[in-house]
Amino acid sequence: MTDTHATVFDPALDLELKREVEVPPRLIWRAWTEPKLLMQWFCPLPWKTTECELDLRPGGKFRTVMEGPNGERHDNTGCVLAVIPETFLAFTDALGPGYRPLGGGFMTGSVSIAPSAKGTLYIARAIHKDVDGKKQHEEMGFHQGWATALDQLVALAKTL
Repeated sequence: MTDTHATVFDPALDLELKREVEVPPRLIWRAWTEPKLLMQWFCPLPWKTTECELDLRPGGKFRTVMEGPNGERHDNTGCVLAVIPETFLAFTDALGPGYRPLGGGFMTGSVSIAPSAKGTLYIARAIHKDVDGKKQHEEMGFHQGWATALDQLVALAKTL
């Protein structure tokens, strides 16, 4: 897969999860774009995604509520930036619906999916405005958390 539709990756500022998985791209896409499916895998257990609003168009709302086992609650509202069906999705928490600036955004995320010999080449990226943002995200457990969430996504996709 080329990076034609991917965000530009800067290893000094960004984090990436890249893996081939044994499910077709259309199922990965469904898991990312159907709120009832996204809520089943989006954060690593024992955390749960309890709400999801997704207006799948540039400028649309991307909102999730994640709840932790000790009563933690993270209500995240952002903006969809780009949608290429079954290929690419980009979103950010720096902007709200309608591209309205929110201030204090943490990251822009993207997911690129492409057919591969195994099923799908999956590339998820978290791009940050500065080194401190990247470091904070790494320390929050980006690599383990996003990998665990992908495992949950794949398990769900195999049931669809």
